[in-house]
Amino acid sequence: MDFAMDGITEEFCRRLTGFMEEHVYPAERIFAAQRDPDEPWARPPVVDELKKLARERGLWNLFLPRHESGAGLTNLQYAPLAEITGRSPGLAPEALNCSAPDTGNMELLALAGTGPQRARWLTPLLNGEIRSAFCMTEPDVASSDATNIATRIEPDGDHYVVNGRKWWSSGALSPDCALLVVMGETFPDAPRHRRHSVILIPRDAPGVRVVRGVTLFGYDHGAHGGHAEIEFTDVRVPSENLLGEPGAGFAVAQARLGPGRVHHAMRLIGMAERAFDLMCTRAWRRSAFGGPLAEQGVVGEWIAEARVRIDQARLLVLKTAWLMDTVGNKGARTEIQSIKIVTPRMAEWVVDKAIQVHGAAGVSQDFPLAELWAHTRTLRFADGPDEVHRRSLARRELARYR
Repeated sequence: MDFAMDGITEEFCRRLTGFMEEHVYPAERIFAAQRDPDEPWARPPVVDELKKLARERGLWNLFLPRHESGAGLTNLQYAPLAEITGRSPGLAPEALNCSAPDTGNMELLALAGTGPQRARWLTPLLNGEIRSAFCMTEPDVASSDATNIATRIEPDGDHYVVNGRKWWSSGALSPDCALLVVMGETFPDAPRHRRHSVILIPRDAPGVRVVRGVTLFGYDHGAHGGHAEIEFTDVRVPSENLLGEPGAGFAVAQARLGPGRVHHAMRLIGMAERAFDLMCTRAWRRSAFGGPLAEQGVVGEWIAEARVRIDQARLLVLKTAWLMDTVGNKGARTEIQSIKIVTPRMAEWVVDKAIQVHGAAGVSQDFPLAELWAHTRTLRFADGPDEVHRRSLARRELARYR
């Protein structure tokens, strides 16, 4: 593959970098100041201002390659752009309408949604008019194995009835959340991978009750819709709300999670680069034991190692994006799992060393490092824990030698 950016990517990178420097980075402190403790789930006004500016500049729905509302970029073209947005993960992705979980839900609706489903849900999501949540993980089962999902989606005439409890349904607490994409069991006696279905449930449907917002290392992520625990009690929805075929839920979930893992990996490179910049700046500006921290041997070792780890991970992410474009997601599954393993661990390590260089300031709200660390650490089990991907990857590699 050719690692050089093409002209389209270079132009988008130039425009996006300018947008970040001119608007996004300055908005980070405004975002924090505008948060209302009395309305923790409300989106600060600065986010809508950024979204308006991004759309005017053509920096909108960059992630979606196969839809007229997308920018028409390939995965390889989008990767450097996602990296740039990862430098401000709490603002930039949402400003460009490229934030999870909406991106995965939009891709899923574009891939498997019917005409009426797309008209009702996909169009307003693409326009940034509503938010959505993906309800898969459950508190009572090991959800890293999707076949364990126990929420029931049972047919009842021309409706389905949903009963169960979900948690870590990111975005569901937002006042703008209108759609819950829910995975549950429909055929308990079928083969393991044909038991589940995915259904679209309006957020305000009778029987849907938000129990609480779950914190992530103490962060509520309220302004982004939080992470909800949700109870579904005899929730009735029309059968036409089923996404895909009955019993195809496992395949639908995998189709959604694949691209999402890649997008997380792309953004993690940007998070690591932001931490690296802060670490190097701090190393020159802070003095201890007779000189700047940059002259301390261990700090130099961290900086050199961080540069190597970031660049290695980036090359693997770019290769994965290229393979997705050329041989498809299935053909790139080894690499997709590889970057899911590599990039969170890399970014967590880099952010940790940046925190160490900053000392007590590194764990305070004066720098983004503490929240970056929480985010990178969480991604070691979000979309499947490291151990699951290592096990699957090892099995596939070992099978080649039998």
